[in-house]
Amino acid sequence: MRIMLKSKIHRAHVTETNINYEGSITVDKKLMEEADILPYEQVQVLDISNGARFTTYAIEGECGEICINGAAARLVTKEDTVIILSYCHVDDSEARNYAPKLVYVDAQNAITETKRAVEALLL
Repeated sequence: MRIMLKSKIHRAHVTETNINYEGSITVDKKLMEEADILPYEQVQVLDISNGARFTTYAIEGECGEICINGAAARLVTKEDTVIILSYCHVDDSEARNYAPKLVYVDAQNAITETKRAVEALLL
């Protein structure tokens, strides 16, 4: 078994932070559905704006909402750009042909594109 990227919400914009909430990241319900992330599923969050990385769980939010809650709110600022990742276990026999679900969003966290493969960067 290998741990593979299952899905990614790329370049989401943080709309709020809430230090007083118990924990987690609140994510637009539609984005969670499109990225195949379930409520309370573990996710990794990468802050493009400051380099912070942390693991938490996702909960459903309102349209366009990306809110960092609890202790992680100290790592992120409103309007930061983040990547939200989820992972899965894949048999070795399937891993070489496995493609994650990629969800791209605009500045309002509306979906602009989805695809199943990471395209190689041309240098």
